[in-house]
Amino acid sequence: MTWIQEIRHIVGEEYVQTKQSSLLSYAYDATPNFNTKPEAVVAPASEQEIKEIVTVCANYQIPIVPRGSGTNLAAGTTPTQGGVVLLFHRMNRILELDEDNLTITVQPGVITGDICEAVEAKGLFYPPDPSSMKISTIGGNINENSGGLRGLKYGVTKDYVLGVNAVIANGDVIQAGGKNVKDVAGYDLTSLFVGSEGTLGIITEATLKLVPLPESKQTLLASFDSIERAAETVSKVIANKLTPATLEFIDRATIQAVEDYTHVGLPTDAEAVLLIEQDGPPSICEHDIQLIQSIAIEHEAISTQIAETEERATELREARRSALSALAKRSPTTILEDATVPRSEIATMVKAIEAIALEHDVKIATFGHAGDGNLHPTCMTDLRDKDEWERVEAAFAAIFRKAIDLGGTITGEHGVGEMKSPYLAWKVGDEGIQLMNQIKHAFDPDQIMNPGKIFHRSGGEVDE
Repeated sequence: MTWIQEIRHIVGEEYVQTKQSSLLSYAYDATPNFNTKPEAVVAPASEQEIKEIVTVCANYQIPIVPRGSGTNLAAGTTPTQGGVVLLFHRMNRILELDEDNLTITVQPGVITGDICEAVEAKGLFYPPDPSSMKISTIGGNINENSGGLRGLKYGVTKDYVLGVNAVIANGDVIQAGGKNVKDVAGYDLTSLFVGSEGTLGIITEATLKLVPLPESKQTLLASFDSIERAAETVSKVIANKLTPATLEFIDRATIQAVEDYTHVGLPTDAEAVLLIEQDGPPSICEHDIQLIQSIAIEHEAISTQIAETEERATELREARRSALSALAKRSPTTILEDATVPRSEIATMVKAIEAIALEHDVKIATFGHAGDGNLHPTCMTDLRDKDEWERVEAAFAAIFRKAIDLGGTITGEHGVGEMKSPYLAWKVGDEGIQLMNQIKHAFDPDQIMNPGKIFHRSGGEVDE
């Protein structure tokens, strides 16, 4: 009996795909230029089935790549070493909504937006909101430690994961954390799994922290004739001890693309806009948004607009979330990247991105989460143009280097995957790479869990 036959016996014939036409859909994720078909695509229905699948794969040394909805932007869910892609659409249940303990326990295949809707119906709130939340799964969000528009005030996925169940490479189930607010019993294995990109184990269940649903929201759109004034406004807002729920930056190229795509009335003559949202008790929201508006005006905003209705606020919010889709319509290939710098360096970084794009003769638009310094330089290119593609790669390497030079990092929320693995040593050093490899080896000595991700195949050494 072959390993594929053994897996068919575990999950059933209809949940194992091996036809070449079926495998093609799982050869890539949302990252350009990392396309390799797996040998099989498998959809387990339970933790027990995953245990048995992992045991088979361990016996035959078959790579395993866990995959949510394929929205990964760092080639983190591409089966570049072949093997098995695991899907979780059969493990998509909310197992428990515990209002007494303010937690929700879910399987990995639940769509993130569905979690938000389910808890908000009970007057509760799950804050992490990646732009892909309407289609991304919570398992994928946990594997990548996803962020989102509300990260400034509420943090990212890791701040809401209280516990996980995970199957590691030998088939054992690790139960880490739980519903306890305090738990310092041994190493924090929960946090280790969050952001591990499927390289340490396969998450089969997660318990998430909830908070009370904010009573109200206020949304402000401020436009500027210079990036510097927009950045100064961000710094001044933070210096005034204000913590907006959302503080987003959009440059001129992105504004024009989004307006063409959504027609919501964005000021296309502006060099930059800030989308700012505050939530909480009505009196605090009103006070904060008025103060933020006055700060924007003080820093020479050419226009400010407070949304008068929730419908208008939703339009602006969804327009920002559509930035990637809007830019993607402008070229055959679009690369959305992810670099983070200290908030005080936002203007410097945006200007550097513009200079790098000019130097390498590529088109890059920039938007992102100004409140936490997380920028998304987005290149509009054509993968078929090999000369241009080389310039694009060189430009992004220069962007990552600049971010690190400014005290930042190569990724704030997208993860390392395979695309950024050559640059990880720039951030953590050879010693950091060595320690991470040792942790990886302890969990997965035969390197079957999402191999080729995070760690560069040459061992972390890259040319400067």
